[in-house]
Amino acid sequence: MFAETLALTSLGVVLGGALGVAARKFAVTDENPLIKEVEALLPGGQCGQCALPGCTAAAAAMVEGTAKITCCPPGGVALAEKLSKLLDIPLDASGMAAPKIARIDASQCIGCTKCYRVCPTDAIVGASGQIHVVLQGACTGCGKCEAVCPEDCLTMVEEGLTLDNWRWAKPDAA
Repeated sequence: MFAETLALTSLGVVLGGALGVAARKFAVTDENPLIKEVEALLPGGQCGQCALPGCTAAAAAMVEGTAKITCCPPGGVALAEKLSKLLDIPLDASGMAAPKIARIDASQCIGCTKCYRVCPTDAIVGASGQIHVVLQGACTGCGKCEAVCPEDCLTMVEEGLTLDNWRWAKPDAA
C-alpha cells in the first residue's frame, strides 16, 4: 500500500512540474510588447489628463493609433519626441503647452488638507493645520488641487528647465 501511494505521489509531482514548465515555456501572450515600452515612457501618475483611464490605456491607444502621442500633458514635448521616435510617427507639437506643476504660497496656506486629499499622485505633503508643500517630481499638473483650495494659495506654474524640456532656440532667417 505504501509503494502505491509513493508511486502515485511521485507521478503527480513529476507531471505537475512538467505541466508548470510547459505552461511557462509555451505561454501565448496577446499583448503587444510595444505597449509595455510606451507605458514605461509615460509618467505613470494615472492622472487621467489624457481623457483615458490611466497610463496603460493611454499606451495601448497610442500604439493602436486612436490617441495622439501629444495627449499626455505631464510628459510635455520631451515625452512626445520620445514617443515619436519609438512609434515612428511624425510629431506636430505646435499646440502643446509647457508642462505645469502646482506651487503653494506658504503665506496664505492654512493647512486645510483639501488639496492633499484630491491629489492623485500624492505630490502634496503636509498635515492638518500646517503648511503644505508640493513635491515637484511627483506633480503631474492636473490642477485638481488648485480647484479645491479655499484660500487660492495654489497656482499652476510652468515647470522649470530640465535637460528633458530645454530646447535650443532656432536661428533667425535674416
